[in-house]
Amino acid sequence: MSEPTIDHVALTVFDLNGMADFYEKAIGLAPLGGDAETRRLGAGDQVLLELRRDAAAKPRDARQAGLFHTAFLLPTRADLAAWTRHAADNGIRLTGASDHGVSEALYLDDPEGNGIEIYQDRPMDHWTKTGNRIEMYTRRLDLNDLLADAQAPWAGAPVGSTVGHVHLQVGDLNPADAFFTGDLGLTRTYDAPGGAWYGWNGYHHQIAGNVWNSRGAGPRDANRLGLAEVVVRDSARQGTASSDPWGTQFRFV
Repeated sequence: MSEPTIDHVALTVFDLNGMADFYEKAIGLAPLGGDAETRRLGAGDQVLLELRRDAAAKPRDARQAGLFHTAFLLPTRADLAAWTRHAADNGIRLTGASDHGVSEALYLDDPEGNGIEIYQDRPMDHWTKTGNRIEMYTRRLDLNDLLADAQAPWAGAPVGSTVGHVHLQVGDLNPADAFFTGDLGLTRTYDAPGGAWYGWNGYHHQIAGNVWNSRGAGPRDANRLGLAEVVVRDSARQGTASSDPWGTQFRFV
């Protein structure tokens, strides 16, 4: 039986056409269907993001529990370099660029304030592990060194791109830990002030939670823009759903 993995993320959005256009042109996701109220986007035939229009939803609250960022994992460093060149050439504003040891990552926000990470993993045999713990850090990413690996112009998210992880805002790390390790069956892999990281099957993390903006947050307001659900591919639990202590929804397929 395969280990669970992130299938895709769903967002509630106000401007469906504008948001779909951003994820297609800026991020490079391909349109994979939808209707007047939804759009599905991804790489190859794999849906990575679903946008759901709700014109009556209240604006996103950055202090609320919910999404910190959706992290799109590209297959190779050359892919990340090509996307970085694309971002520079098209005036796409980044909010950060970090070397995490296990990965190299670029950060930005979509037009409605949802965080995005674009990253690539270093080979697992280069990671430093002690039991279940995996060494990670945040250091400046050498963009010139990365751009030197750009071998071809960016042509959109390549086949094999995935949602590598989802980083959440939570109100308290202790009940978050109980949910992630209990309900989701994740292993805690790394800690930093105000945050904790969790993985399945030896990965550095498919889920993380932090209180950097949301410490003490109460239950989520379901009528706000932002994260609608995280969809997890898990054959053992398909057809079921669960929610964290703040109401963030996880659905198993």
